[in-house]
Amino acid sequence: MKIIVLVKHVPDAQFDRHLNGEGFTADRSESILSELDEYALEAALQLAEARGGSKAGNQVIALSMGPAGAVNAVKKSLQMGATEGVHLSDDALAGSDAAATSLALAAAVRHLGQPDLIITGMASTDGETSLVPAQLAERLGLPQVTFASSLDVDGGRLTARRDADTFSETVEAPLPAVVSVTDQINEPRYPNFKGIIAAKRKSITTLSLADIGLDTGQVGRSGSWTTVANAEERPPRTAGTIITDEGDAGIKLVDFLAAQKLL
Repeated sequence: MKIIVLVKHVPDAQFDRHLNGEGFTADRSESILSELDEYALEAALQLAEARGGSKAGNQVIALSMGPAGAVNAVKKSLQMGATEGVHLSDDALAGSDAAATSLALAAAVRHLGQPDLIITGMASTDGETSLVPAQLAERLGLPQVTFASSLDVDGGRLTARRDADTFSETVEAPLPAVVSVTDQINEPRYPNFKGIIAAKRKSITTLSLADIGLDTGQVGRSGSWTTVANAEERPPRTAGTIITDEGDAGIKLVDFLAAQKLL
């Protein structure tokens, strides 16, 4: 079984986020593998292991698109257990929106050869649009299942459960397919010492736009359907209102809530 997992290098949520440059792109100087993509990777690893792992010919390929630093997302994926990594990196990709990103990733998938399954996280923790999985499926002409909280593959079909607020539904789709999974599907493993050492012997292939047959004008800001017209730093938070109880704290609290139109 050949599974491609899309992984993204995103700004670490522990630090303040900033936009920079002409296109107001995210500052990725402090970035990590997207937490939500770890669930996708774990789902792929479990499917591969249930079928005998790499010794039985199962492949889990971690594919990431981004600048030079994005290779660290691929390395982390290899440490977790992916069999190989692919890094799509080209200066012309900078500033790509979801549409341009899905175009580039679709071309990369075609270059790698038809997989049995493409698994993604339910969203990236920077853009949080959840658009790329559906757009990727459309570009590749594949069925899609989104927001899966459970996933199983039997023969040439997959079965997934999708949980809503008041109900759950079970859906099926033929393979190959694109599936996005939620953070309820599993508990991602931590890279252990053995996995970290093994990752050093695994290959990472770097691809450019020329390798996947795309022109520079098809991606980046020029190939994007959307642009950021303006962005400003969030103003600093002001100090809160402190109510001192002098026997009338309840009245002051009600007056404050009323002034904020919360009552």
